[in-house]
Amino acid sequence: MIRLVNLEKSYGSGAARTWVLRRIDLDVQEGEFISIMGPSGAGKSTLLHILGMLDGDWSGEYHFLGQAVHRMKTKERADLNRKNIGFVFQSYHLIDDLTVYENLDVPLSYRNLGRKERQAAVADTLDRFRIVGKKDLYPSQLSGGQQQLVGVARAVIGKPKLILADEPTGNLHSDQGREIMELFRRLNRDGTTIVQVTHSEQNAAYGNRVVRLHDGWIVRDPGTSPAAGKAAEAPAASGAALRMREDPWKP
Repeated sequence: MIRLVNLEKSYGSGAARTWVLRRIDLDVQEGEFISIMGPSGAGKSTLLHILGMLDGDWSGEYHFLGQAVHRMKTKERADLNRKNIGFVFQSYHLIDDLTVYENLDVPLSYRNLGRKERQAAVADTLDRFRIVGKKDLYPSQLSGGQQQLVGVARAVIGKPKLILADEPTGNLHSDQGREIMELFRRLNRDGTTIVQVTHSEQNAAYGNRVVRLHDGWIVRDPGTSPAAGKAAEAPAASGAALRMREDPWKP
C-alpha cells in the first residue's frame, strides 16, 4: 500500500539546515496496524502528515496504492487523499458550529455523491458508532471521548483504505482511550489499514508492528529485513542516531 524510499524533510539551508526526517525507507502492507513511536521531536507527526499528503515539502519517493505521490501536483494529491485516507487528530478537529450529523456529512460533501447517498451513509455511521442520539448536538455539548468517537466516525465514513491517527487518545482518560483503541482494532480486523502515532506502549500493543523514530531517523523497524540494506549512519557532527535494521516481527 505504502512505500517510502529515501524520504527526507528539512528546514533552512547550508550549515543552518535542520533535519526533521532522514533517509526514511518504509513499507506498509494493506491490512497492517502500525504504531510509530519515539520521543518528542523525533519526527513522528511530520511523517504522519506526509503519509496523509497534508505536507508536500519533502524529498524522496512516496508510492501509495501503486501511484507515485512524489510526482503528483497538489490537486492530484488532495484528490488521492480524499478518496483513500481518513485522519484522526488528537484535538478532534470537529467544526464547532456544525452538529454531529453535519460534521459527518462534511467529508462526503467533497465526493460526487447524491443527497440520498450521503444521508444514508451518515445514518449508517451514526448507527454503527451508536451516536444516533447525539446527531443534533454540537461538539461543545459532547465529552472528550464522545468528540473523539465522532472524529473516528468522520474519518471512516467514506470507507477509506487507510486511517492515520495522531495521538488519538492523548486527550482522553484511560477508559475512553481503551474504547477508541478497541474501535481501531475492530476496524483493522475488518480490513482497514491503520498507522498511528503514539507515546503509549499500551496503545502500540493493539497493532502488529512498531516503528521507532529518533532524531528523524528510523532506529527500529521489525518489518525491515537485514537483507534490505546496510545500516546508515549520519555524520557524527549531526548527532543523528544509527539507523538499524532488525529481523521481521514475529507474533
